[in-house]
Amino acid sequence: MRYDNSPPSPESGSSISPDRPWYTRRSTLAVAAAVLAPTCLAGWVLTHALAGAGPGEPQARVAPLPASHSAHADADGKSSASPSAPASPLASASASASASASTPAAAPNPLAGRTVVIDPGHNTGNFQHSREINRQVDIGTNRKECDTTGTTTNSGYMEAEFTMDVSRRLRTVLEARGLKVVFTHEAGPERPWGPCIDERARIGNGAKADAVVSVHADGVSEGSRGYHVILPAKVKGGSADTAKIVGPSRQLGERIASNFARTTGSGPANYLGSGTGLVVRDDLGGLNLSTQPKVFIECGNMRDAKDAALLTNPQWRQKAAQGIADGIVGFLGG
Repeated sequence: MRYDNSPPSPESGSSISPDRPWYTRRSTLAVAAAVLAPTCLAGWVLTHALAGAGPGEPQARVAPLPASHSAHADADGKSSASPSAPASPLASASASASASASTPAAAPNPLAGRTVVIDPGHNTGNFQHSREINRQVDIGTNRKECDTTGTTTNSGYMEAEFTMDVSRRLRTVLEARGLKVVFTHEAGPERPWGPCIDERARIGNGAKADAVVSVHADGVSEGSRGYHVILPAKVKGGSADTAKIVGPSRQLGERIASNFARTTGSGPANYLGSGTGLVVRDDLGGLNLSTQPKVFIECGNMRDAKDAALLTNPQWRQKAAQGIADGIVGFLGG
């Protein structure tokens, strides 16, 4: 085969100048092609990246802008945020853990599930049911009246009215602290008299109460003033056996006495208890028959004019309820 290295003929119509050597002209074309090829290729790639791939070709993916460029200025120069890329699962978990760590879990309520029985002393209907309340009942060591009428102030304000009002206020305070509160009675048509002292004890026992408080006011001579808390003596006889409740009942009584004095400003009784505000008795059926920690509180003397002024004052009765409640809560560890 003939291998012809002769230059092209001038008559061939080539636009390349015939004055330049043939090998020079060929080199120039090769250099031009080498320069133009990458430029054209880059333009083609850019065009497809922006316009999208043609039919049958995979879509070009454009990398998202960094977070620092997720906002741009609009025509008025105000910044407008572009949607941000979703957080990675690791970042979300980390954020959730941080939020949980910064929000401490609520501490359990130490009073939750605890039960308190409140025994409002006497009943306003007892005055009309003397036969029923005079019936004798067994209190373990002996027999005693089912209930009594209770006392009154010189102006006729009944002890039973006072005890029910304080007891209801006391219930509100205790329930707000998370305690379950059971009443021995609510008076009214469903309970026109009583209940008897042995039934009051059974209600507290049946509720398996963590504390039982019987609310009263005393009725002694003028000049006898102050509160006192009655604690059960150690007794055993018949259905009465207080051995297990003497200790915790004293703790309950001491808590109530100190908090009652602090909240109401009242002093301990000046006519019994040797100034301690605490009295131990073995003749009260409500204490003798109890199997749960129980005390009575005599909030003041209804027959003394100064004490009566307090007992008939709704604001003072609220303080009395608060003081008793604080004592109960303290005894239960709240």
